[in-house]
Order: sequence, then C-alpha cells, then structure tokens
Amino acid sequence: MTFVKYHKACPECGGHDPVSINEDGSAKCFSCGTYFRDYEKAMKGETVSDFKTYKNNSMNEIEGEFVALHDRGISLETAKKYGVKALSRNGELVKHFYPYYNANEIAGYKVREAGKIFSWKGSSQDSGLFGQQAFQEGGKFITITEGECDAMAAYELMGSRWPAISVKNGANGAVSDIKKNIEYIEKFDTVVLCFDNDKPGQEAAKKVAKLLTPGKAKIMQLPDDFKDANDMLRKGQHQSFMTNWWASKTYTPSGVLNLSDNLEKLNHREKKDCVPYPWDGLNEKLYGLRQGELVTITGGTGLGKSSITRELEHWLITQTQDNVGIVALEEDWKRTADGILSIEADKRLYIDQIREEEGEAYENLSNLFFKKHADRVWIYAHFGASDFDEIMSRIRYMIIGCGCKWVIVDHLHMLVSASDESNERILIDRIMTQLRKLVEQTGAGLILVSHLRRLEGNKGHENGVSVNLSHLRGSGGIAHISDCVIALERNQQADDPIESQTTHMRILKSRYTGDVGMATHLLYDKDTGRLKETFLEDDNELEEMEL
Repeated sequence: MTFVKYHKACPECGGHDPVSINEDGSAKCFSCGTYFRDYEKAMKGETVSDFKTYKNNSMNEIEGEFVALHDRGISLETAKKYGVKALSRNGELVKHFYPYYNANEIAGYKVREAGKIFSWKGSSQDSGLFGQQAFQEGGKFITITEGECDAMAAYELMGSRWPAISVKNGANGAVSDIKKNIEYIEKFDTVVLCFDNDKPGQEAAKKVAKLLTPGKAKIMQLPDDFKDANDMLRKGQHQSFMTNWWASKTYTPSGVLNLSDNLEKLNHREKKDCVPYPWDGLNEKLYGLRQGELVTITGGTGLGKSSITRELEHWLITQTQDNVGIVALEEDWKRTADGILSIEADKRLYIDQIREEEGEAYENLSNLFFKKHADRVWIYAHFGASDFDEIMSRIRYMIIGCGCKWVIVDHLHMLVSASDESNERILIDRIMTQLRKLVEQTGAGLILVSHLRRLEGNKGHENGVSVNLSHLRGSGGIAHISDCVIALERNQQADDPIESQTTHMRILKSRYTGDVGMATHLLYDKDTGRLKETFLEDDNELEEMEL
C-alpha cells in the first residue's frame, strides 16, 4: 500500500497534520498510531465497525498522555506531531515516552525520567531516527540534533516549517545512526547538523558531515551561552536560533596546507592498505590492490571477465578481514554466491547439474563458508531493477552503511543502460566521475568491469587482438579516471586448446607504478572452472601469436 496524501488531521488524537492516507482511503496517524479503515468517514465521526479505528500493536497502549512538555518548553501541538507522551504525578511530569518507528510500525519507546535517566520499552533495534515518521521523505531542509527534545525544540524554533529529527544514541552513536539511515537523509537538499555546543557534539557533527554528499551538510554553531536547541527554546531565543541556523556553514574538509607545517605527517604517514593480487605477474607490475583506488578490468565478449572477478571476490573474502560488496548486474544474487563457492570448492557449482550432484555437500559448504565469513559479504539483490540512481545509491550504501572496504561492479555498461540519458559518452563520463568521487570520499577500493568496442576488420578481440586504451567502449573517461586498467586478451578461436584457454593480462594503465605491458597468463581449467597462472617461456612468443 502506498501513501498518496500527507499531513492530514487526526480525529483520534487531535493532531493537525500527523495522518498519511493510502490509495484505498485507509490512513495512519503517526502521532497516536491509530489506523483508519476509511479516513473520510472517520473524520465525519462514523463509528460503524467497518470503519472504526483500531491500533496497530501493543506499543500504542503506552502509559501516559499527550500533554505539553512544560518541563522542556515544548508545546502540546509539537508533542502530538512527534507522538511523544508523558506521565505526570502530582502535577509534575515524571516520564517522557519518545516513539521510534520501524517503517510504519512503532518499534519501541525511549523513556526519559527525572535526572536524565533513560531506558527502553520495546525494541531499539532496526528503528529509524527520532521524528523520522512525522515528515514526508525528501525536501529542501532537514535539521538533525543529538536528542529528542532538541529535535522538537528546533522544530518549534524554526516556526514548525521544516523537519527536525534526532539521532538515537547521542554524539557517541551519531555516526552509526546516520549510516543506518543514510538513504533517508540523502533525499534532502540540505542537512543542518545542530549538535550540542560542546567538544563531543562538534566532533560528532564533523564525522557525520563526512558521510554525506559533499556540499549537502551544514554545521550549525550555537551561541556560546547555550548548550543545545532545547536550551534556546526554554529561554525564548527564536530569533537568535534562526540567525545562527541560516548562518550555518557548509562543511568543507580542509585541503589547502603549508607543506613546511606538515613535515611530521609527511615523514610518518599512515601506511596505505594493500592486498596482493592472486597472481604474481600482476603483483610485480602493480604492487597489489589498494583501497581508495578504482581498477577497471576490460576485455572482449566471452574472454573471462566474470571468471576473473569471481577469483578476486573469493580472494578478498578469504585473504582479508574486510567487508566485500558485489554488484553483479547481469546475474541474480544466487548465481553470484554459487560463483564464489565454486572457487572455494574447485568445482563448477554454478552449473545446475554439478551442484545437484553435490547434494548435501553443497549445502554444507555454503553453510560453512558464509558462516565463517558472516556479515562480511554483501550482494546487491537487484531483482531486475534498472534505475541508475537506485543502483548508485546501493553502491554508496554498501560502502557507508555496510562498511564494505572493497566493491566489485560488473559491469559499467549495465549502469549505462539503466539511465534515460541518450548520449552514451556523456553518461559514462558522469558515471566514472561519480565512482571516482565515491572512492575518494570513502577510501574504499572499487573494481569495475568494462566492455570493449567492436573493432573494424576481420579480427576482433575474440581472435586475440591486442587491446589498447582506445578500445574501451564509449568514452575516454574510463581510461582517464581509472587508477588502473587491466585488459584481458585471448584467442578463443585458436586450434591449439592451450592457446584457446589461456587469458593474457595486459596492464594498459597504472597510475601507482607506471609499469604497463604484459603482466601474466591464466590457463582455464574446464574441470574446476579455475584460472591458474602459467608462464610462457618468452613473451615474444605471445607477440608472434598475435601477428
């Protein structure tokens, strides 16, 4: 069911804008949690059983009631909008109940008692940010604070015009909370970080700002005399708050420096993480794979690009402790998993007949392998999805939300086909630029598969023609933006079975080492589906074969 109308009044709790209406006329109030089978009839006061209200779960039966939070200076109207209830004794508020949602359902309440004592009723797992349910996704501005009362206070201080939400676990948990909800936050044009006016709060704001698209985050500096947004609300500082809110500065990491002032960092720099390739010939020329670099693997149709990426996927999973993300756009996630297990087993388990012959042994292998590497392997289950922005969002989420240090994308031209842009060259330049920025911003290592253009004449890449950078399909941006370009060559039509099954790996570009040319040769084993490094006695022999 899809919401089609937002910000409607609730006849149950009296809120003026917390209701969202579905296509079929049913509705949900995000303040009190009431569902309406027929919103229009409920608004008219009809109570026929077919149309009366009902509660979605027991969490809605929380103790307390909607009242103005006078101890925090927050109005009744704002408390209702956010769904916050309170419990009073002898005229004093002794507890606040802050609701947290998982999708459209209340997952639990954070309970605040006097003395800033916090506890949870229900579950804190998998819930979104505080107040997230009260606002429509996307828009011009959203303000994020450290605490629930600060979010409600900021909302009132802004004249109840723009969304204000809070992280769940304060400054210490801000980065984790934002990572888990990065897709929601990225839908807003500007994100104002209004964290506490102390060292932990300001440091957390900078860390959160780094997670967002450059230029999106603004860090708000509160006046020196105020600790947080709620402090300003209780002292009636609406104008002062807005002055500082509008003056929030776009977060820009420092990047211009005086070299003589940074000699200590220069001489004692952090070692760049590096993982050797599975093949010695590549390591001799490239000195391994490095995080923060974009490596492009290219070759003609049927020359083993997918076999190479599967070997690399398995290698990164087994030879590192890093999280690995896989975006294989021409196959479903089960085929991707079978490819990894095939490398582990030295058997072509991606072939149905072979996998079925293994029977229980296959299940034991999959359980053992993926449990051994639990929570480290992330696969994009695209289910045929073909929206370019969605795919790019998932790649970013793998890196930021799932903590993937390495991501393999197979392949570039499926990203191209997922866009409405008619000019392939312009689109490829755009994609490569976005991938380059993502690598630079996050420090992740990205391996990208790209196709070659068809050559004129009688011989193509399938006949073993040597590859150069001009053969990359669509745009020179692929070569310019990549840190490294590795080409695969093989004469799959050769009469000699060894020659037809040997893939030659040629380095076309290496920004790190500058060492290019033929690197190594991989012989395909039909029985195991594996690629084994082999060496020709003289690489001149290969050049003669090409002629």
